[in-house]
Amino acid sequence: MPGKTPREDRRTRYTRQIIKDTFLKLLNEKQFPKITVTEICKLADINRGTFYLHYYDTSDVLDDILNEILKETAGVIDHVLCPGQRTENCSYPFCDRLQSSGRYQALFLDDTISARIIEKMSENTKEDYVTWLMSHSLLTFQEAEAIFYFQMNGCLAINKVMLRNHCPDWKQIQQTIDRFIRAGLESFLIHDQRDEKN
Repeated sequence: MPGKTPREDRRTRYTRQIIKDTFLKLLNEKQFPKITVTEICKLADINRGTFYLHYYDTSDVLDDILNEILKETAGVIDHVLCPGQRTENCSYPFCDRLQSSGRYQALFLDDTISARIIEKMSENTKEDYVTWLMSHSLLTFQEAEAIFYFQMNGCLAINKVMLRNHCPDWKQIQQTIDRFIRAGLESFLIHDQRDEKN
């Protein structure tokens, strides 16, 4: 089968974007499980056949949106210990993006999507985080994994509260939580004597 022409690619991207935008608009009005393909098609002014050319169902649309956001998220450990000079803004780009963009905030505010967000973040970051933590401490796999999930769920919960309360000082709270996480992890880490001399 020959490849798509640039015009077809552009049309595909446009149609997928319309579907995602419509999904997010509906998410501001109702919970995720109540959004239907029929509603998306009606509001986006497309037929069901067009929808199914691009997505299997509403869960597939949600996964595409979450993947889009997470694409720019660096590894968890890069943010937890803030290597180098990055000490002022250490939280995840995922959280920053949701806080600063009205477009994605409904994702955090929908309780049914919370587990999906944790699942997606785990797919992208858990292995690296747990491996790094175990190699720099005496923690077991279960302990390192528990810390990972504790941190992910805690960060998600904080973001939800901040959004619901329209918190004006998100950056300050973000920095406080980052310091708290770093201090807690530091107590488990084994430091190389060579590092301490530098």
